[in-house]
Amino acid sequence: MSVENPHLGANRPRNGQDRVLLKVENLKKYFPIRRGVFQRQVGQVKAVDGVSFDVRQGETLGLVGESGCGKSTTGRVILQLYPATEGHVFFDGEDLNTLKGEALRQKRRKLQMIFQDPYASLNPRITVGEIVGEPLEVHGVARGKEKTERAENLLQIVGLNPHYASRFPHEFSGGQRQRIGIARALALNPAFIVCDEPISALDVSIQAQVINLLEDLQQEMGLTYLFIAHDLSVVRHISDRVAVMYLGQLMEMADQQELYIHALHPYTQALLSAVPVPDPVVEETRQRIILTGDVPSPANPPPGCPFNTRCPIAIDVCRQQKPEWREVSAGHWVACHRV
Repeated sequence: MSVENPHLGANRPRNGQDRVLLKVENLKKYFPIRRGVFQRQVGQVKAVDGVSFDVRQGETLGLVGESGCGKSTTGRVILQLYPATEGHVFFDGEDLNTLKGEALRQKRRKLQMIFQDPYASLNPRITVGEIVGEPLEVHGVARGKEKTERAENLLQIVGLNPHYASRFPHEFSGGQRQRIGIARALALNPAFIVCDEPISALDVSIQAQVINLLEDLQQEMGLTYLFIAHDLSVVRHISDRVAVMYLGQLMEMADQQELYIHALHPYTQALLSAVPVPDPVVEETRQRIILTGDVPSPANPPPGCPFNTRCPIAIDVCRQQKPEWREVSAGHWVACHRV
């Protein structure tokens, strides 16, 4: 597989007939900044600041942006690993932010996460079989021999020898550990999985294998993904639609092919201009967009459009008024005064 191929995945059919499985409305997550002996709050980090999108059943929505823009926090707030400061997350029509206790626990069986770091996300003190089988025991699905057999079957599904169930995480490579993480996420037959940069810590050759595995599992099990990444060529390969995030806010969202060919937001255009093209003739003649300045602090974001401090086409209104998140053509959303 070549993740640089711009046409792969472009016309992949969706399984969900455009049924919305997950809907996020004006989602915000602010972390308090505390100082002094009494730990008084002196400010807040606006990690996610008013994000809205939906994910259709059976599709993959890619979420991209620079490090620290709030991608992973968005995924964790959706799964209720962090409580939302404001906003709504509707899964199958039910607002997850209103669920507590047992009701939330039962709903969580349908939402899982594949973590970024395959080294830190696995408990080094228990065997792989226990790691994969733990969700089954926690939710009372299987115990004892049945749990062991199910864990071995899950390892086989993700391409690992079922006899590895008695081994410990330190005996595996990074790619094998990520497969174990995927097996754990599949244990409860989820409908929706947040893939939080699942290949960023892996070698390029292993990345392709894991991407292929995720695509195969999606086809076989009817899974829906929110795929978080910063590698735009990988996102182009695996995603049906792509959302671009900057400083806690969405800048643009469209079908994968539409976004990569007709990017409207200057930030999206700058990101795409940095993606290498596997053609030396095209690479030599193509124009790069170099952004000046640093990303502002989410603890003190600029007024108006969050991108105005680095935008090459910013005007006065960009520095004073936050742009509206609007649909400029069918399925193509953008937040920019200049579009």
